[in-house]
Amino acid sequence: MKALRSSVAGSLESSDVLVSVSPRDDGNIEISVESIVFRQFGPRIRSVAEEAAAASGIEGATVAVNDRGALECTLRARLETAFERATEAR
Repeated sequence: MKALRSSVAGSLESSDVLVSVSPRDDGNIEISVESIVFRQFGPRIRSVAEEAAAASGIEGATVAVNDRGALECTLRARLETAFERATEAR
């Protein structure tokens, strides 16, 4: 599914994560990660974002993950919601 519009899910509150998705002209996925715990969990956060993107089937999107110490289940929920919002037709 092609990203049709920009979307966000989550917040910058402590123990949450803000996920932003923006459409790209090509069919690639670009993922950027910022986190207060990047040293410990940066690779895992990126891996979860890549897994969620592949599972959703999203194409042509820039994904920005700004983590404030969220649990993995929260990260997955925010990613899923942002991908769904970016691909839904209105």
